Amino acid sequence: MSPYDFTMTAIDGSERSLKDYAGKVLLIVNTASACGMTPQYEGLEALYKAHPDLVVLGFPCNQFGAQQPGTEKEIALFCETQFAVTFPLFAKIEVNGDGAQPLYAWLKSETPGTEQGAEIRWNFTKFLVGRDGQPVARYSPRTAPADIEADIIAALAR
Repeated sequence: MSPYDFTMTAIDGSERSLKDYAGKVLLIVNTASACGMTPQYEGLEALYKAHPDLVVLGFPCNQFGAQQPGTEKEIALFCETQFAVTFPLFAKIEVNGDGAQPLYAWLKSETPGTEQGAEIRWNFTKFLVGRDGQPVARYSPRTAPADIEADIIAALAR
């Protein structure tokens, strides 16, 4: 299994197969627009622009402190106007519990490291996925996007 086995709803309501990103390195992030970590959008966009074979995929989530209010249209407008986000954004999802989006259930179970299988603790948890579609690492919400650039470069080199 890999992310390429999933079809997700894009922020504009269209269905998007993650197969569209096969062969790229992915940085998959649950996002929120009213969180103290929301400025990470800027760092995520910088990584996306700096590395042509990296695709950042943003998944708005309202499970943590209700910090992602609004409709998909409102979220898209906020990301575009406040942070000039151009990386792909998707419809709001849940990342924990019985309603967890299957992509996130898979990522949590397959990411190596001490948090393997653990519930996501907050907005802006990041998953790095290699070109082969396999998870490489999971990063804390407090980890700034710039702090994982070396890992991204290593994944891009594989």
